[in-house]
Amino acid sequence: MRKKYKNLPLRNGVGIVVLNNENKVFVAKRIDNPKNFWQMPQGGIDNGENYYEAALRELKEETSIKSVKLIQEIDRKFTYILPDHLIGIIWKGKFKGQIQKWFVMRFIGNESEININTKHPEFLDWKWINLDDLTKIAVNFKLEVYKNIKHEIKKILN
Repeated sequence: MRKKYKNLPLRNGVGIVVLNNENKVFVAKRIDNPKNFWQMPQGGIDNGENYYEAALRELKEETSIKSVKLIQEIDRKFTYILPDHLIGIIWKGKFKGQIQKWFVMRFIGNESEININTKHPEFLDWKWINLDDLTKIAVNFKLEVYKNIKHEIKKILN
């Protein structure tokens, strides 16, 4: 990381693992990175919000999903640092990366509820994938987080 970015803070965020009834994971392809990288819903925390409220809000804002049941909050937080070429661009240059609290949720609605054409769309496409494929679709700088998340989900499901 370049010296000028070293002292930037981490953004406080949440991530949501949405599992369907076959334990497949919801992922979506970002509009701003249309290569073959997919991600789980995630986002920042608004003032006065707790992690869980932020997770539900972000999930609804990004995917229109409301019909979920909390399976488990993952105890530890995960951090990723942006690559140098994205620091200074993403989040208006205020943060060097993100520290995230993750929630594992069960989707209990009908798939017709899922709509990524939201007010401020972030995604081009979405799909359900096998848990083992989670680390095959992640962008490099989130790979370590996704490895850890995959491990945590396996512990929860077993």
